[in-house]
Amino acid sequence: MSQQDQNSLSDQENVIALAQAADSVSVEESKGPLIGIVVGETSGDMLGAGLIRALRVHFPNAVFQGIGGPKMLAEGFDSLFPQDRLAVMGLVEPLARLPELLNIRRRLRKHFLANRPAVFIGIDSPDFNLDLELSLRREGIKTVHYVSPSVWAWRQGRIKKIARAVDHMLALLPFEADFYREHKVPVTYVGHPLADQIPLEPDPAAAVQTLGLGERADNKKIIALMPGSRSGEVARMGPVFWQMAEYCSSRQKNLLFLVPSANKERHEQLSEQLKALSPQLPIELIEGRSHQIMEAADVVVMASGTTTLEAMLFKRPMVIAYKLTTLTFWLLSRLVKVKYIGLPNLLAGKGIVPEFIQDRATPVAIGDAVLNYLNNPSTTKKLLSTFTDLHLALKKNADETAASAIADLINRGEK
Repeated sequence: MSQQDQNSLSDQENVIALAQAADSVSVEESKGPLIGIVVGETSGDMLGAGLIRALRVHFPNAVFQGIGGPKMLAEGFDSLFPQDRLAVMGLVEPLARLPELLNIRRRLRKHFLANRPAVFIGIDSPDFNLDLELSLRREGIKTVHYVSPSVWAWRQGRIKKIARAVDHMLALLPFEADFYREHKVPVTYVGHPLADQIPLEPDPAAAVQTLGLGERADNKKIIALMPGSRSGEVARMGPVFWQMAEYCSSRQKNLLFLVPSANKERHEQLSEQLKALSPQLPIELIEGRSHQIMEAADVVVMASGTTTLEAMLFKRPMVIAYKLTTLTFWLLSRLVKVKYIGLPNLLAGKGIVPEFIQDRATPVAIGDAVLNYLNNPSTTKKLLSTFTDLHLALKKNADETAASAIADLINRGEK
C-alpha cells in the first residue's frame, strides 16, 4: 500500500472514529447552554472564534459543539468532525464526497436532536448548513445563519428556503440586510469583522518597512498585482496582469510591482509564469503578506473577491479585472442580477472603482486605469474619502453585535 493510500485510509478511519464519538457524546446540563456551530472554511473558523468569545460574555458557562477549525478549538470548542472534511470546492469534488458529507450531516442532526442546543448557528457553507438548519428548525430548535449566501445576486429563489430554515440571519453587508427585510426574514446587520480589524488610517510607510523593501522602494510607485488565489484564476489572469505591467512600465518610470502568493502551490505557479518575463521588468513575488502589500501599494490590481473589500478598507485605489471560462461566463451572465462584482461598487451602489470583466479585461484597459490613478491625485484623494465612509459603515463590532442578536434569540423563550 502506498503512503498516499495509507494517509487516505487514516483520514477515513479518523472520520469514522469521530462520527462514532459524535453519536455517543452528551452534554452535561449543569455546564450551561449548549450552542451548536458548524463552519466549513477557514474564514468561517475566524468568524466562529470571535463569536465564541463574544457569546461567553452572555453565557460564561456555555458549551460549544459542532464542527470548527483550529481557531475555534483554541477557544474551547468541541469539534465532532474535522473541519477540513467540509472544505470542498468546485463541481466534481463535492459530488465525489457527497456520501461522506451526507453522513456527517445526518450524524450532526442526530447528535443535536439528542442534545438539543439553545441555538444552532451555521456559519457560511450554505449548501451544507441550510439543509441542517431546516431539519433542526422543524424539530423546534432555534437556528441562525451567519454570512448571507449571495442570494441577492443570483438564485434569488433560495430566499424561500432560507425563510423556512432560519430564525435569524446575520448579514455582513448593509444591502444584504435590506434584501432580507424586503422578504420578511428576521435579520441583523452586524458589519464586517475585517472593518473592525483593519485600522481606519493605513500606514503605507510602515508596511513598506515591514516588507523589507528598503532602497528598492525609494521614489517608486508600488503597484500590487493580485491575480487570484485559485489555480484557474492565476492561469487566466496572471498573463494579463504581467502584460499590463509591461504596458505601464513602458509609459511611466519608477514603478515597482509586488505580487503576493496565497499559498505554496500558487507561489510555484506564479514563479513559473514570471520566469517567462523580461528580467528588466520590476516585478517581485512575495510569499503571503497580502495585507502588507496592499497597504504599501499606491494602486492595487486584483481579481474580484474579498480582496476588493480588503483593499477598500486599506484605502487603496484599485482596479478590478476578472475572466471566467466562456461557458461559465455565459451561464452566470444570465443568472446574476447585480450590475457590479466588486464589493466597493456594490456597497456604494455605483461604479466608484473600474471593473474590467471578460473581454474588457485587456492589459491596455487595465493599465490605463492604473496610470489614471497615478496621474490624477485629486481623483484618488476623493476616492479614499469615500472608502473611509464605507469603512465606517461596516465597522459595527461584528462579533459583539452578532452575539447580542443570538443572545436575544436564546433569551426570547419558546418559539
